[in-house]
Amino acid sequence: QLQMAESGGGLVQAGDSLRLSCAAHGGTFNTYIFAWFRQAPGKEREFVAAISRQGGGTMYADSVKGRFTISRDNAKSTVGLHMNRLKPEDTAVYYCAAGTGVYLTRQRNRYGDWGQGTQVTVFS
Repeated sequence: QLQMAESGGGLVQAGDSLRLSCAAHGGTFNTYIFAWFRQAPGKEREFVAAISRQGGGTMYADSVKGRFTISRDNAKSTVGLHMNRLKPEDTAVYYCAAGTGVYLTRQRNRYGDWGQGTQVTVFS
């Protein structure tokens, strides 16, 4: 089972940028697809972005497309999420997730390993 730990969350003003990082260990990193999900208070956990095993393929939620960029470094076993032009509605706990499937997916149940999350708060 893959263990993951997110970092980089914080309190920022609307319009600012923030970079999240997810460090993974306990498995063969480049055999997993990775995704970021987020959960705001009182809401369902929702898909944000996903990246393929070698990083050549990405997928984004419409709400973050053009503002967020997902990346991975297979040599360092890390996954990143660079967030630009942040909005108050981006406020949530952000989770890193890993899946063993081949194809990218927005479906939460296709990801079997999860980190503990990191809080991102955007104020206007």
